[in-house]
Amino acid sequence: MGAGVLLVVGVGAALCLGTPFVAPYRLYAVFSGDGLEAVILTELRLPRMVLALAAGACLGAAGLVLQESLRNLLAVPEMIGVSSGAALGVAAPLVLALSVPAAVQPLLALGGAICGGALTLAAAGFGRSPSAVLLTGAAVSAALQAGLLVLMVLADQLDLQLIYRYLLGSLSARTWDDVTGLWPWLLVALPALVLGAPVLGVLRLGDDDARALGVRVRQARLGALTIAVVLIAPVVAVCGPVAWVGFLAPQLARRLCPRGDALSWLPWSVVWGALIVLCADQPARLALAPVETPVGAWTALLGVPVGVALLRTRRGTRKPGRSAANPGAVTTSRDSGPGVSR
Repeated sequence: MGAGVLLVVGVGAALCLGTPFVAPYRLYAVFSGDGLEAVILTELRLPRMVLALAAGACLGAAGLVLQESLRNLLAVPEMIGVSSGAALGVAAPLVLALSVPAAVQPLLALGGAICGGALTLAAAGFGRSPSAVLLTGAAVSAALQAGLLVLMVLADQLDLQLIYRYLLGSLSARTWDDVTGLWPWLLVALPALVLGAPVLGVLRLGDDDARALGVRVRQARLGALTIAVVLIAPVVAVCGPVAWVGFLAPQLARRLCPRGDALSWLPWSVVWGALIVLCADQPARLALAPVETPVGAWTALLGVPVGVALLRTRRGTRKPGRSAANPGAVTTSRDSGPGVSR
């Protein structure tokens, strides 16, 4: 019920608020007309709203995949090198003054994101262990960010502003071309995500128990991480690294269904991810109008306090025997057998 109310409010704000203001009862008439308001709605506000929903849904699903496959609630898209790789792919042509056609620029970001994720997977032994992936991802992200800082030192003021805005994540001036760039990747990732969701619940039991149930752990984890990269890379290429969405959405999904599993959390992670980005984009558009602020700044402002509150609540209600160092990890007891943290 709460998600439905937020969706209606977010969609109404995305379409009606701004300059010019469009009354809700006039939306149908405006969409069917040919005036300035119709152009603003159909060519600016509507594609931006659809992109916010699609990007948030992808990040929410990817966050759940990472947290379940790596058995750690702190596993986030920013930790596997995808965001840093995309930022480096965007910054390098700008700073080095390379002549790149406008149609190719999103492909550079996409290629950087895929290369960053592939480098993390290769350096981590292609899913050898959850801890290896997280530690290697943090190291790869740090190395790519160091390269990005070197490029930023060499950038002029205009390029530096563009890079900063991209690094914070922005939906400003996005069009239908940006939206259509996401669909081919979603058509690949969605079936794999639905088919692989049941395996995530088995991976959460631990490697030994998953092997006992007939799962090829290394291949399954590699497949899950590949799906996450495919979901994250096109979003980062178009919008930049929108932080905290991949962390918050799965946490909210678990809160709604505390006794569920990955298969039941997946649709809620998608819904909450879409709502977080859509709702955060409204203050990004309107708070300092006519100047637009990056949506990633608002997701971070929302994500930090809410994330801390969720983790503190989980810590206060967790069962004895759960690891304090790894709140998402599975613990075993000689008396009760394997248990999964919820």
